[in-house]
Amino acid sequence: MLIGFKEILDMAEKGNFAIPAFNVYNMETVMGVIEAAEELNAPIIMQNYSRLFTNEEGYYVAPIILAAAEKAKVPVCYHLDHGAGETEVVRALRYGTTGIMIDKSLLSFDENIAETKKIVDMCSAIGVAVEGELGHVGMASAGDEQTTEYTTVEDAKRFVDETGVAALAVMVGTAHGRYKQAPKLAIDRIAEIHDAIDAAVVLHGGSGVPDEEIQAAIKAGIRKINFGTDLCYSFLDTVFDTSRDKIAIDMFMKDAIKGVKNFAMSKIKLLGAENKA
Repeated sequence: MLIGFKEILDMAEKGNFAIPAFNVYNMETVMGVIEAAEELNAPIIMQNYSRLFTNEEGYYVAPIILAAAEKAKVPVCYHLDHGAGETEVVRALRYGTTGIMIDKSLLSFDENIAETKKIVDMCSAIGVAVEGELGHVGMASAGDEQTTEYTTVEDAKRFVDETGVAALAVMVGTAHGRYKQAPKLAIDRIAEIHDAIDAAVVLHGGSGVPDEEIQAAIKAGIRKINFGTDLCYSFLDTVFDTSRDKIAIDMFMKDAIKGVKNFAMSKIKLLGAENKA
């Protein structure tokens, strides 16, 4: 069943677990994620990166995600990930997303607040909740996870109070992509932010974070964790290993779907979302 962003976040807060948010790109990745969620009776978020709404992919992928969500017996939110601007947000809403992220974290603090609030006000008119980002979550390839310039509690509280976001992605020791060395999360800071703000705390860059760090972050109050890079690898690694003797594409993709499903199941279990639907 297709549900809203705030609704699925509330489930996580009430149950003290985290919603896995999987970046999907095509029919096969959607199928793998949905099959995992249904088998484990778990609420999930399926999301598309901003460029899919800038290019033409979103036009084709969105109906697949919506069809899968409507058919599913478990709660599914369809989310825009790292929305670059108003154009991408409007397009995502038209394509049926039930959650929106606007990422203005590279702007100054005050500009980030102003631009995020503009999107929150726009989306609230149609009942769609918004995620913002405070403290730019950079790239693992650049070693950005090694910074100790974490999002502060004071800034997080002011940001949430002034923007009205339902979720806040914070900088607490992660980065996007594959890590050169395993990150160490600022667990105490996560707990402090969780206790201080009236919004769900979100962890980006979940791919490659050690299991014990993920579990500690959830215990501290993380309620949504993004998985993009490792999901792509779960698909591509299987594709590269599949025999070229399989010519029919639907048959060729069977193992790739299973690879995504197995990856999604492992993260659903890790995040404590199993049987929480």
